[in-house]
Amino acid sequence: MKFSYKNSILFSSFLLIFNSLVVYSQAKKPLPQPDKDIKKMELSFRDTNSVQGRALIASLDSFYRIQVASGFNGSVLVGYKGQVLYKRYFGAANKSTGLMWDKNTASQLASTSKPFTAVAVLWLAQNGYLNIDAPVNTILKEFPYDNITVRMLLCHRAGLPDYTKMGLNYWRDNNLTMYNQDLLLMFAKHKPRLRFTPNTKFEYSNSNYAFLARIVEEVAQMRFQDFMKIFIFEPLGMKNTFVYDLDNPMPVNRSQGYKANWAIHEDMYADGVTGDKGVFSTVEDMYKWDQSFYNHTLLNRKWELMSYTPQNPDMKGGRNYGLGWRMITGDNSKLIFHNGNWHSNNILFYRFVNDNFTVIVLGNKFNTGIYRQGKPVHDIVKKYENLSSSFDGEGEE
Repeated sequence: MKFSYKNSILFSSFLLIFNSLVVYSQAKKPLPQPDKDIKKMELSFRDTNSVQGRALIASLDSFYRIQVASGFNGSVLVGYKGQVLYKRYFGAANKSTGLMWDKNTASQLASTSKPFTAVAVLWLAQNGYLNIDAPVNTILKEFPYDNITVRMLLCHRAGLPDYTKMGLNYWRDNNLTMYNQDLLLMFAKHKPRLRFTPNTKFEYSNSNYAFLARIVEEVAQMRFQDFMKIFIFEPLGMKNTFVYDLDNPMPVNRSQGYKANWAIHEDMYADGVTGDKGVFSTVEDMYKWDQSFYNHTLLNRKWELMSYTPQNPDMKGGRNYGLGWRMITGDNSKLIFHNGNWHSNNILFYRFVNDNFTVIVLGNKFNTGIYRQGKPVHDIVKKYENLSSSFDGEGEE
């Protein structure tokens, strides 16, 4: 049979229907019990008592004295080849209660939550519960747009307007908390105009990851908070990590977000929406999360490499976005990262995957200088350690 343009259209339509049926049937499968055989990630610490080790620590301490003098307040962890090389805590986590930063202090990760959401989606896909190339409206029936797939949400090619930039155009009450389902129904009712034709360009939008969290809930048939706890945090031994939950009391060890003048950054209506933000964690738990990828604990090698693969051919200069991760690639380096900024919580999470070298910075007092800490920390350690990666550039949120 001659393969005509008309046949091509019919074949595409068949695939669309097939994908829809696959997603529908898979969504009805009960999830397995959490894998009890997963080895929880344990922290290992580098012995830095050698002359070289003490010089390295002194150099990093000197760097962070300058950062604190410039307004930095929070926690830092630097890891290399699976071992904690440097860890420090600076200042107050909550001034009103007298809570100081320590290893148990959980900070709002802001957009650094997005890789967690992406891994949840990819875990469901890896285990046969979800097709990431299926249209979103075959999973979320209220989703008002055709031709937007799960993959497009993951790599920010959907064209959805960012709900955090809409103000109160549709959600009229700043005192009424919005949740993910509320956001979905708001989009269904008003159908805000798409920013561009889906899959034609990259544009970062928090709406994408809010809907991904809702997809996790629909497929798993449980709250996003519960799925993350049962299938992500607990298996990895992330004891101080949780998703923001307005329906339950918040742990007392969480940090408070402060503006640059130490004024409290109050919660608002959008804090009920999770997936794009809302994960709280510590630097130690974050390093367990980081190291789990080298062990393929949650995602197998195929799905992990897919998440690190650039998905946006229109992005140039070595910068790109994969499935939940930003990246900067060079001749001998690959920086996989995702920073964050929400309610004055500034987060840096840099992963030089070629060297298994990681910088994690959690700040709870507004300070954009945090985003410029990655390169100098990398350079300091490189001076004392045999790091092959080169790095040039500053990461975005």
